[in-house]
Amino acid sequence: MPPSSVSSTDSTKSTTGGVQSLERAFDLLERMADAGGEVGLSELSASSGLPLPTIHRLMRTLVVCGYVRQQANRRYALGPRLIRLGESASRLLGTWARPYLARLVEETGETANMALLDGDEIVYVAQVPSKHSMRMFTEVGRRVLPHSTGVGKALLANTPDHEVRALLARTGMPAATDKTITTPDGFLAALEDVRRLGYAIDDNEQEIGVRCLAVSVPNSPTAAAISISGPAGRVTESATEKIVPMLQQVAGELSEALASQNPA
Repeated sequence: MPPSSVSSTDSTKSTTGGVQSLERAFDLLERMADAGGEVGLSELSASSGLPLPTIHRLMRTLVVCGYVRQQANRRYALGPRLIRLGESASRLLGTWARPYLARLVEETGETANMALLDGDEIVYVAQVPSKHSMRMFTEVGRRVLPHSTGVGKALLANTPDHEVRALLARTGMPAATDKTITTPDGFLAALEDVRRLGYAIDDNEQEIGVRCLAVSVPNSPTAAAISISGPAGRVTESATEKIVPMLQQVAGELSEALASQNPA
């Protein structure tokens, strides 16, 4: 790792007992991600409240380390070295989630999944299959568009409407089945249902004959959702009344477990 070019005044202890320059650097990386991955120094200064010289020193160090790159237009973009960290973190998150998913399978008899929002796509990072012999569409590593999945609805339920519309404009809304929602207004109405009900439903929208129930993981370090998938003949309305409380309880317990991985 190249030596840091951050000045000693930036490396003082923070009020939380950590190293202030590290906290600031990670904050800048997260702000870059929130802005779409590319920003200018003045934008970072305005959003973070940090002076330009401090941001410049931090960004210069991140560039040298490969976590940020400077574009030809002088703006800064997230660097390729972050990809390896993100992939490793996703695998670990899936590993931590598996015991919780296994509990869902034991209690419901159906396949349990965990998915993340990665850019404009949903990626499945963990799965525990049902003991029933039925091949499911979902599998670890698969990427899908959010509009046709229960986890996609759960993950986007609290996203502002204009951001959802922008995402749908970028991805399009191809129909996986004749039940797939294919209009932005229809999808926004479905997200309103998620907020009202507290869970999301994929009713034959990704795969005919399969229903999915999903909830978000509250306060997850990255947007995450867990779900139960099974044949429509088993994941019925009456089964939903029993499965949803289990999903919500496990999501809360998983949230607590993930928080405990990062004690203050």
